[in-house]
Amino acid sequence: MGALCCKPEEIDFEGPVDLWHFYLLRSVGKGAFGKVRVVQHKKTKALYALKYINKARISKQRAVNNIIQERRLLEEIDSPFVCNLRFAFQDDENLFMVLDLMLGGDLRFHLDRLGAMKEDWVRFYVAEMALALGDLHKRGIVHRDIKPDNILLDEKGHAHLTDFNIAVHFTERRPLTSVAGSMAYMAPEVLAKRGYFATVDWWSLGVVAYELLFGKRPYRGKTNSSLTSAILKDQVKFPENVDEILSAEGLDCIKGLLQRDPKKRLGCPGTGGIEAFKRHAWFRDYDWDVLEAKEATPPFEPDSKKANFDATHELEELLLEDNPLKARKRNPNLDVSQLSADYRMMEQHFLPYDYLRQPRRTWFVDETGQPASTAVSSSDPHGGEASASGSGKSTNEDGIARRPDTAGSGGATSVHAQAIRIDDQPLAGFRTRSAQGSILSSGQTSPLESRIPRTPTEEPPPEPRDVVEMRERRAAQQSLSPSPIARSPDAIGSAH
Repeated sequence: MGALCCKPEEIDFEGPVDLWHFYLLRSVGKGAFGKVRVVQHKKTKALYALKYINKARISKQRAVNNIIQERRLLEEIDSPFVCNLRFAFQDDENLFMVLDLMLGGDLRFHLDRLGAMKEDWVRFYVAEMALALGDLHKRGIVHRDIKPDNILLDEKGHAHLTDFNIAVHFTERRPLTSVAGSMAYMAPEVLAKRGYFATVDWWSLGVVAYELLFGKRPYRGKTNSSLTSAILKDQVKFPENVDEILSAEGLDCIKGLLQRDPKKRLGCPGTGGIEAFKRHAWFRDYDWDVLEAKEATPPFEPDSKKANFDATHELEELLLEDNPLKARKRNPNLDVSQLSADYRMMEQHFLPYDYLRQPRRTWFVDETGQPASTAVSSSDPHGGEASASGSGKSTNEDGIARRPDTAGSGGATSVHAQAIRIDDQPLAGFRTRSAQGSILSSGQTSPLESRIPRTPTEEPPPEPRDVVEMRERRAAQQSLSPSPIARSPDAIGSAH
């Protein structure tokens, strides 16, 4: 007589998405707050990158706001050149974001193995990243951490931007002032603390292009202060054999991106914006419509038979993980009112998301209650190093003292606000604005499109008392001493 076996519990694919909907495959990445695994949806069989973040860890490191900010920004974005958010959910221990899977590895991985890249490779990656920046800036989003570690290749070799942990919305009326990003890639106006806009992303792209071509960064220093001084004061120097490596047009493009004055920087409003960038001689042979449609053939196709990431991540998961990831049922008796402020915030603001059922939307409204600016116009007076006192209010979007920390990849120094507010707004003070965009099936992409004005769909709820008390408590602590900084912004959104 055969032994009886219990039947596995049936998965409800019509209900809210959770970890039970996915097969857990290999571990491919690790960051400051969590890890990344390849997962497969049990019903559709589609592959994704699962970024999972331990609640206790981010609460201890005071990074809850950063994670919620990243998740909200990703809900808004749908770009062919970004690692887009597909699902979001949580259990009692972790927050989960399911993203587009990039099996080609990040540019840091390939740069470390090659030493430097050919000009046609770099030109292609710079062009695709320019399209990503153009899309983000139209939506009023500045990334603030453009670097090789955060540029991932798909299986065909197309580049995608990831890690929105310190990205924020910007408006034309109010410059950003916090020192945020990876120091070696920071624009001079960030380090000068005079206020900045999305122009900083173009500088960072110039640093990336230089590094990919020559295997080293344009500005270096043995200490944070010496590196800061070099970025603020030194003229960019190129190798003596630059003519053997780079065309005159390519050299001119990189010099244009590394213009210290944002008003003169290539890609920025003062020089004609992204349309002028597309007309640069370095890209004269490019059909930008073909590029935007991802119909251009990438110069390099990653080897699908090899692991384009550090295999030690999987070994660590097998040998060292004392609490391996698995699907767990939520506590049915959870009383949110009895949780700590951080845990209540995660329950209330890290909301479920399913791209197959929910339209893209933005949570951001500016200080006037209006939608975020679509872009900085070519006549924008803030194209240069804007004053930080124009609004009559404090213009530091987080107001928190910080110190630099050393990033793990490539030795860059990374700085970010430890308790930065969500999009420069109190958490519960958002109006929800629906985005008019098509819902795409897995593997599809949408064309770059202009930001569409949103219409409020609900009135803002009263701000929870615990959120108010927590913000006041942190403000009081910060007035006494600088808050400790967490580790560098994690790049765990990548499958590398």
